[in-house]
Formats: sequence, structure tokens, C-alpha cells
Amino acid sequence: MQKKAAVKSKKNPLIGKVLKAADIVAYGIGAVSSRTLIDRKTGTVTFFAFDKGEGLSEHVAPFDAMVQIIDGAALITIEGKPFTVKKGEFIIMPAGKVHALRAVKKFKMALIMIRG
Repeated sequence: MQKKAAVKSKKNPLIGKVLKAADIVAYGIGAVSSRTLIDRKTGTVTFFAFDKGEGLSEHVAPFDAMVQIIDGAALITIEGKPFTVKKGEFIIMPAGKVHALRAVKKFKMALIMIRG
């Protein structure tokens, strides 16, 4: 029986590997850390780690964005309406709407944005 070669990509060494979402990006003291796993014209997948009290100020994105909380909890505000999103939960932030994120306690998230 012939062994199958693992799927590999020179551009992205993570493709074809089983990964733990919580291990993609590490917390930094008083910092926001990020790692982009997929960056294409059609969309992006970026993982973030926010220390307690850190965040992203109000801004607008041209595309819908889904935030999946991997660890901890975040306060996500969309058009002034606050949402507490916890580990295992997600929220979709609509295109063209003002939104912001703040770490209620340190948290990790995956941000998935599909352009189109």
C-alpha cells in the first residue's frame, strides 16, 4: 500500500495540518497579537489575542465579518449596541456598520471576512 503525501503549501505551511485554534496566536502583556492564516482577494482569516482592556476602536469594514471567540470574552459593539460574546460563540458584524471590540477579560478570536 502506498502512503499518501501530506498536503503542503510553500506559501502557507499550515494548510493540510490539524491545528488547535487556541494555539494559533499567543497573548501578549498589554497587547493585541494577530496572525493571518489566509489572505486572498476573496477573503481573509485572521486570529487575534487581546489582553484584558485592549481592543479595536470604532471602525467600518466594507464586507461582513464573522468573529468567533476561541477563549475568554469580548465586548463587541455594533452601531452602539453592545454584545458580550464568550468562548464558543460568534457574531457577524455587517458591512458598512460602525463596530468596535474590547477585551472584558483576555480573549482570542478568529476573524473571517469574505469579500464580495
